[in-house]
Amino acid sequence: MNQTVAVDNRRADLVRVAARLFRERGFDGTTTRDIAEAVGMRSGSPFYHFKSKQEILAAVMEEGLTAGLPAAEAIAESAMAPREKFQALVRAHLEIVLGEGHDFIPVLLYDWRRLTPELRVRVQVLRDRYDQLWQDVVSELLAAGLLRSDSAVARLLLMGAINYSVLWYKPGQGLNLDQIAEEAVSMFLGPQP
Repeated sequence: MNQTVAVDNRRADLVRVAARLFRERGFDGTTTRDIAEAVGMRSGSPFYHFKSKQEILAAVMEEGLTAGLPAAEAIAESAMAPREKFQALVRAHLEIVLGEGHDFIPVLLYDWRRLTPELRVRVQVLRDRYDQLWQDVVSELLAAGLLRSDSAVARLLLMGAINYSVLWYKPGQGLNLDQIAEEAVSMFLGPQP
């Protein structure tokens, strides 16, 4: 393995472990020493990859958003009918929030205010791209007569409900992600005609 790949892998390890620790302990309750120790590094080693703990936090948030963008883009650009497209987008978002290694987005939701203004702007660019994909699909629902209210408010309400699922969802107990997506779409749009 060449040195660049090894550095990239260590950086990815730091981001993945930081996401887990930030989710479990919060940003303020996690030190860079904790992150380094969990990855098997010396306490100062994370600073080879990042300038600060806040940069690690921004990288965690960026990872969560960039992981979800390709699937969301493919769904938004697909030829599916608006309702099916919406359900696929809800399901994809549930996977991002609740799926394997699902620590990134909860950190984004709960530690957003911990970013410096400069880092917040950097992460906001990705958030805006992701939100616009959702807005486009919700606007299609409105145009198709499947939604009766302001699409921006509708998008925010639904995403808020899905994001809140990180607090109550337990894998293997109750509904699976496909069933939750179906329920969310039915509650939001009414039963399938």
